[in-house]
Amino acid sequence: MKVEAEIVAVGNEILLGDILDTNSHWLCGQLTGMGIAVRRVCQVEDDPDVIAEVVRSALRRGVDIVITTGGLGPTMDDVTLEALAQALDRELYIHPVALEWVKEKYEELAAKGYVDSPSMTSTREKMARLPSGADPLRNEVGAAPAVLVECDGRIVVSLPGVPEELKDIFMRSVHPALAALTKGGTYLEWRATIDCGDESVLAPLLAAVNEEWPGVYIKSRARRFGPDVKFLVTLSAVGDERSRVESLLKSAWQDLQETLAKEGIGVLDITRG
Repeated sequence: MKVEAEIVAVGNEILLGDILDTNSHWLCGQLTGMGIAVRRVCQVEDDPDVIAEVVRSALRRGVDIVITTGGLGPTMDDVTLEALAQALDRELYIHPVALEWVKEKYEELAAKGYVDSPSMTSTREKMARLPSGADPLRNEVGAAPAVLVECDGRIVVSLPGVPEELKDIFMRSVHPALAALTKGGTYLEWRATIDCGDESVLAPLLAAVNEEWPGVYIKSRARRFGPDVKFLVTLSAVGDERSRVESLLKSAWQDLQETLAKEGIGVLDITRG
């Protein structure tokens, strides 16, 4: 069974062009590598109604995983958990474990002199207010816990927007949970450099092979025109067993080589991974 995901990047600073959303790019690579198909990535403002509707829409489309990034901190515009509770029709409450983690973090920061006081203010306490039924995920790098909620067999994860925090939590806590969901799915990608500088010539050949092997995604890439341009062509596939995915790619690749050779187009190199 193919596992599908959508990513929602939250933050006015993204939409204003103040920062680049590298989190979504990184998550796409991680999810794809696990055999999870990312169907949509969207960027939204810090508005709980907007965030809630986007999460609800993703769930209505039937995806298995929804990941939000950003909006978990102590400021008034950190509204992702409020929106998540709204989307899932659940109440917000102070989660005792999350609250203890936030307390420990500020005690640690105060001891190092990074903050003036370890006291639990209302803004700090806000980071421990989770939707009912949600599990907090410990944030070893920052202060705000991440959140994982199971909903009718699907998973919704809210991660902080700071890349270092997001990556640490994902690898330690989210990756194992999703790996259990995918049951060890395999994603493989082969990359070849093709001795052809005209994508309009290459495109119909790739399309013909893709039609014969619909389980393989074939894509050509070039950054510019020019007589010295060589195209990178990728073939990728996902499946439950590595041996089957490798066999599928091998067959499609053989077909592609033969198709290119008939048109006098050579292959300069190939990387299998």
